[in-house]
Amino acid sequence: MASAIVRRNITHNLKKLPFLSSSLFNNKHLFNVEPSGSVSFHSETVAGGGGLPSYMRGAVYWEPNKPLTIEEFHIPRPKAGELLIKTKACGVCHSDLHVMKAEIPFATPCVVGHEITGEVIEHGQNTDSKTIERLPVGSRVVGAFIMPCGNCSYCSKGHDDLCEAFFAYNRAKGTLYDGETRLFLRSSGKPVFMYSMGGLAEYCVVPANALAVLPSSMPYTESAILGCAVFTAYGAMAHAAEVRPGDSVAVIGTGGVGSSCLQIARAFGASDIIAVDVQDNKLEKAKTLGATHTINSAKEDPIEKILEITGGKGVDVAVEALGLPLTFAQCTQSVKDGGKAVMIGLAKAGSLGEIDINRLVRRKIKVIGSYGGRARQDLPKLIRLAETGIFDLGHAVSRKYTFEESGKAFQDLNEGKIVGRAVIEIV
Repeated sequence: MASAIVRRNITHNLKKLPFLSSSLFNNKHLFNVEPSGSVSFHSETVAGGGGLPSYMRGAVYWEPNKPLTIEEFHIPRPKAGELLIKTKACGVCHSDLHVMKAEIPFATPCVVGHEITGEVIEHGQNTDSKTIERLPVGSRVVGAFIMPCGNCSYCSKGHDDLCEAFFAYNRAKGTLYDGETRLFLRSSGKPVFMYSMGGLAEYCVVPANALAVLPSSMPYTESAILGCAVFTAYGAMAHAAEVRPGDSVAVIGTGGVGSSCLQIARAFGASDIIAVDVQDNKLEKAKTLGATHTINSAKEDPIEKILEITGGKGVDVAVEALGLPLTFAQCTQSVKDGGKAVMIGLAKAGSLGEIDINRLVRRKIKVIGSYGGRARQDLPKLIRLAETGIFDLGHAVSRKYTFEESGKAFQDLNEGKIVGRAVIEIV
């Protein structure tokens, strides 16, 4: 079979391999140490794929507020229902930055990066035939940051965004759904945890349910943002806000995710689309992405201005994309009676938002959280929106970095130097 893995077991005496660190033999994915003192070494080649290198590079976050370092890893190996992807591009997202600043607890050390495009290199053993047929070796793919298991009570109802395994294992422990990471340092064999698929690396392992085919007409680099920035915006607009043609929408915070919300709102036929930010350059950019009105909240009261634009009523939908108590309050106060305040910005752990309880009750204000879209349902739709030009990827991506510039990319993001979304090219 074209996708079959050819395995060769070569037994060597340990004394004849002085160039190998003894710690490598602790990596069960590569070696078996026999009782006789010999080691069984597994060399693997993917038929039709030209073989795999023995190691790769990945960007590691070690501890809070320390720069990323590029380290060498053993090539990660997929298990059943998982695919090995040669990463082509990875988006630069505030969620990673929250982890790197210790604002959101996560296992360390870890490889960050969670919105990727790439090429299918290998299927895990015992992966079902339908997955292999849908995503054959050589396929161009985009990966969603929420990686649904497909089997839990939520996934079985189509609510991939609430997948129990994703939150219990990946977000809580930094592993995939057998409780193990796929990343091991080349120098020591020590495990490194995974934020989503650990996409800021030359190869990554992704559960098949999180992947969709990327048409050959679409570029790897710009398409990477489909897996988080656009995916998050779509989840907010389609599932939480349920935006309808003619609705008025305000987006507070027009970074990578917020600016994607503007495009999705326009695609859904919203009428007034109001962009709120503190940087004029971001607001100018917002006008090209669908905003009909802009408000600099550093210069004028955004609530008063939104009420003025909407004839004193407020908007049907307000979206908060920053994760700050102040903007949480602005979001809830900007919606009309019966309106929806949708929260998509992650905050520092323990942050609280306040709301006027009487208004909430009397005026039927809806406050809804939204973490992202539903990978199996939504990712193919997003690809189609971008492929047809309804969502403009070119305007959404404003900066590109090389893999070696990964640390600089997140430094620039932290300093507010990135308008829209940046992408790291991994080639």
